[in-house]
Amino acid sequence: MSPRTPLEGRVAVVTGAARGVGELLARKLGARGVKIALVGLEPDELRRVSDRLPTESMYWHADVTDTEAMERVAAEVRERFGRTDIVVANAGVATGGPFPDSDARSWNRVVEVNLLGSAATARAFVPALLESRGYLLQIASLAAITPAPMMSAYCASKAGVEAYAHCLRGELGHKGVKVGVAYLSWTDTDMVRGADEDDVMRELRQRLPWPANRTYPLGPAVDRIVDGIERRSAHVYGQWWLRGMQAIRGYVPGIVGTVGQREMRRIEPRLAENRGMRGGLVGAGGAADEKTRAERTG
Repeated sequence: MSPRTPLEGRVAVVTGAARGVGELLARKLGARGVKIALVGLEPDELRRVSDRLPTESMYWHADVTDTEAMERVAAEVRERFGRTDIVVANAGVATGGPFPDSDARSWNRVVEVNLLGSAATARAFVPALLESRGYLLQIASLAAITPAPMMSAYCASKAGVEAYAHCLRGELGHKGVKVGVAYLSWTDTDMVRGADEDDVMRELRQRLPWPANRTYPLGPAVDRIVDGIERRSAHVYGQWWLRGMQAIRGYVPGIVGTVGQREMRRIEPRLAENRGMRGGLVGAGGAADEKTRAERTG
């Protein structure tokens, strides 16, 4: 009997799977018959997601920046499921605010989780993907294409993962492993809602030109990601218009540099009034990351 879908019976690893993109992606892949390995920092939430999946699944409480932990997860996924066909490097955090006033630990942590954590994930699972001639999908962002004031850490990390994934595509393609990059604009997740709690950040985003000033529903974006996984696509666009940004990305830094100066001059008085109010990671996922780090050091 042929599988119900091209993905049925495959084994997928999804990092950052406790909520948002990772959770919904696990659910939609599970609905297509994929066995799911969930990885993240919130064991109670991971258990909740795993219990509701319509397919075989298991969860691992692990920090993607911990290379030894991720290697242990890879070994245990192999022991549990026998193989790994798909890896989605989705785990990510964000912080916002002017770079000179930023908290160095939070700024560095964004780069550590988003870029180095993605690398640690790939390092742990590439051997299994080589065996299965599988597919690695790196979740990036519009921030990889478009720099933005007040988002230096996030933009730097997402530009980094985009470049890193392109390098992997060239390195692994001849061995049968496909590598893709997924781009999402502002999508309705805890991270985006957390960023919107800052009045200045929310206003700056709303003043972006259409269609970049909208918050998009999560479901259609994840549907596009699932379709991209099924096709083993080199590029996946969570919103239809992001594909067009690739054609003009060479012009964007100059435009942002000009418009950004004007916007920063306009909001400077408000930033001065609220200096010191920003600095931490945003959203529930950011809070979970900060809690984990505090427990380690405390």
